[in-house]
Amino acid sequence: MYSGLSYCIVGSGFSGSVLAERIASVLNKKVLVVEKRSHIGGNSFSDIDQATGIEIHKYGSHIFHTSNTTVWDYICKFGEFSNYQHKVMALFKQRIYQMPINLKTINDFFNKNLSPNEAIDFLNKEISSCGITNPKNLEEKAISSVGLNLYNAFIKGYTRKQWGKDPASLSADIISRLPVRFNYNANYFNDPYQGIPLDGYGQLFDRLLSHRNIELRLNTSYEEMAQYIPPDCMIIYTGMIDRLFDYKFGALEWRSLNFEWETKNLSDYQGTSVVNYSDESVPFTRIHEFKHYHPERTESFHAPQTVISREYPIAWQQGAEAFYPVNDTYNNERFNKYLYKAKRKSNLIVTGRLGLYKYWDMDTAIENALKLFERLKKSEIP
Repeated sequence: MYSGLSYCIVGSGFSGSVLAERIASVLNKKVLVVEKRSHIGGNSFSDIDQATGIEIHKYGSHIFHTSNTTVWDYICKFGEFSNYQHKVMALFKQRIYQMPINLKTINDFFNKNLSPNEAIDFLNKEISSCGITNPKNLEEKAISSVGLNLYNAFIKGYTRKQWGKDPASLSADIISRLPVRFNYNANYFNDPYQGIPLDGYGQLFDRLLSHRNIELRLNTSYEEMAQYIPPDCMIIYTGMIDRLFDYKFGALEWRSLNFEWETKNLSDYQGTSVVNYSDESVPFTRIHEFKHYHPERTESFHAPQTVISREYPIAWQQGAEAFYPVNDTYNNERFNKYLYKAKRKSNLIVTGRLGLYKYWDMDTAIENALKLFERLKKSEIP
């Protein structure tokens, strides 16, 4: 029994790690962090590939970006960030295009030389010819944003691979993450604060969890530890909420990913960090090339080898890692049953991307963790 333990946090991704750091350093409380994986950091974890010296993102590319000054100021206390600006290319029918769709994408795809205003007029005609005024699903939302031709090229096949579903059956909200521009801005994100931790996400999480009040248990599930946790200890659970309740109402639906790793005897494989593969006939959705995240590491950046990872979306099964929640009506109703059950337990808080069944970026996870901590602090400090 962990006598005197105030908080047990399940999961060491951004949600769990930020809460552990705040509770340990501000409230001066003992915190046990339980992590079922062999490493901290959740899906944001990165580490050095020993054969090449290249920092790899184990679960696909993670670029930190935010418009929230509070979040940016907080996370920068634990590591310096580069000024990396993310740029993505898309391959369709053996031709390369910039993503998100911008003026260059439009001109290249339609073999034109349109000005910004001309491109707006041109795309509006493409859109109006489709006759969609009240989009009800992802397919209709995408077509009403870029027209049928660009949708068929860059969104339809990619989406079918990503979600394993017809785009017409998916929520329109999913496509809101992809902007359309009528200038030559090729940056993937618009946020004012962007970058990659200069010494990697692994080191960033090490510093987040380095406080003397924090005890970390890796390769350990919550189920293994539950019997040793005092009954008055507050449990903050950032894992999968349906697993917490032994799938009482059935498993929530997720999309998972497989990564196929390869070391190439080339100094540069694709010329950029991420290339999307839009054709549905190509089984993977994108290829990551990790050395492009750290051009400042001149030795590994100019080395005659590079590490790539092909990303294959798959249906989630119990035991696999969960990446993207399928937030349709059926699954959200099931999630609400779990959330209601969790809220009836006075010493349990469920949060985080997995716990709240949300598709969160890293900054959103940090923002929610900081807000949750402020509520905890009010209850701890009279």
